[in-house]
Amino acid sequence: MSIEAINVRNQFRGHIKEIITGPVVSEVEVETPFGIVTSVITTRSVRDLNLVVGTEVVALVKSTEVALAII
Repeated sequence: MSIEAINVRNQFRGHIKEIITGPVVSEVEVETPFGIVTSVITTRSVRDLNLVVGTEVVALVKSTEVALAII
């Protein structure tokens, strides 16, 4: 499944691996064929979307900036 009605080219299909729930925001880890993608969304959105471990989702990645550091 690919969402075509949104201007996001980086789409990664996967399943929710873990949800770390906080009082305001939550971390949602999505396991994709390319690795783990972590999304920070409101805890209210987690509830409203009925997200649970195992739910199939599409992670939509859109960024205007990518910062790099030399290690």
